[in-house]
Amino acid sequence: MFDTIPNRFQLCFRSLFHSGRGYAFPCDGRGQVDLDCLSDRARNNYLYARAMIGRELSVPAVEPLTLN
Repeated sequence: MFDTIPNRFQLCFRSLFHSGRGYAFPCDGRGQVDLDCLSDRARNNYLYARAMIGRELSVPAVEPLTLN
């Protein structure tokens, strides 16, 4: 399902109330996150972020991963 090529995108959930806050998770170009590759904490954060769409977080957006 997922390529061996490193993910070059991130799925971003932005806070509806606090500018600059939110969650970001590695994903493919279609926004699919490989839950098996996430740590337990990241997986819990991802599931929380999905549950909070429209309550605390915006609908997620797929964005290119920027490396500094």
